[in-house]
Amino acid sequence: MVNNLYGGLVDTLAHLIQRHVDDGTIPGAVGLLGGEDAEPVAIGRMAYEGAPMEPDAIVRIQSMTKIITSVAALRLVEARRLGLDDPVDRWLPELADRRVLVRPDAELDDTVRAREPISVRHLMTNRAGYGAIFADSPLHRAMINNQTEPSADPLTLGADEWVAALAELPLAHQPGAGWRYHHSYALLGVLLSRLTGGPLGDHLSADLFSRLDMVDTAFWVPTEKLPRLPAAYRHLEAGPIETESAGGGFHAGPPPFDISHGELVSTLDDFRRFLTALMADTLINEDHLAALRSDQVPPTAKGPDSFYPGFWDRTGWGYGVSVVTDGPHRGRFGWSGGQGTDFFVDPDGTIGILLTQVEMGERLFPVLGEFHELTVA
Repeated sequence: MVNNLYGGLVDTLAHLIQRHVDDGTIPGAVGLLGGEDAEPVAIGRMAYEGAPMEPDAIVRIQSMTKIITSVAALRLVEARRLGLDDPVDRWLPELADRRVLVRPDAELDDTVRAREPISVRHLMTNRAGYGAIFADSPLHRAMINNQTEPSADPLTLGADEWVAALAELPLAHQPGAGWRYHHSYALLGVLLSRLTGGPLGDHLSADLFSRLDMVDTAFWVPTEKLPRLPAAYRHLEAGPIETESAGGGFHAGPPPFDISHGELVSTLDDFRRFLTALMADTLINEDHLAALRSDQVPPTAKGPDSFYPGFWDRTGWGYGVSVVTDGPHRGRFGWSGGQGTDFFVDPDGTIGILLTQVEMGERLFPVLGEFHELTVA
């Protein structure tokens, strides 16, 4: 029984998903909107010509992994096994003695020495100096060539091999002085795996997933659960193409190498369990939760070329999440995944989760934009 407070929002969310299924933008989706007991919505199909979408679909959440990795790191900080201002060289010796480009578009040998080591805090806030380069440049081309460019595509290098390849390249900016998306959290995942002495998935399972009964969240999907894994798609000018089949793809079965730098699969219910526990102060202490959901990036690091135009106008970055700093959703935190997933938590406790399996792009952006406006009074 949906409580009266959120019942209308559930209907509105169902209508939003159905409309975009009908227009072919997505084959299906699962979502929820409301409190911790909000009713799940499942609309459409697991593939454009597949089985019906079910509420327990296991989806590739990609960058929604960042908040989970961040919470795992903060729990180790609280256990006094890690410090936010610790240099990462202790666990990632490949990143000692960094060279830094004199400007982001400089030739790869036009560098200076890093003024300080990369710290854990730099990784937690995307300020390590590694990450996405959106303009054509020698560094951007080098990342493509050595398979370290951020991408929604499956991983091609194991964790140690990926860190070694990344370490061949200079930083785009001095540690802490700029903001570059994505790679900091992959590095954080490898750091946590080395700190805890095994693959990151093992640590996350023992420290978070088992205690929260997140039974379907992992780095891969076992054989018996593969019927619950939807197909993945990318929209091209000619229409959608399937990039990973239903029940197949990179996450189907154990990976071929260590993917501690990789991203998780999860379900609507599992991710709700995680967010509910986080907001109940049962995972990290009050001070760390406040820091996680508030802007941790100084104005001087918010370069106009660091992300898409206008990102910083009403947005900051905490630990693994964006935070809304102005406007009607001020105080909201959340983030999305490159395969068309998204979540947010409002100051009043409202949770929104929308899980599609269509790669981010012009066709999908309006879906997420509409989703974020459903709670506006």
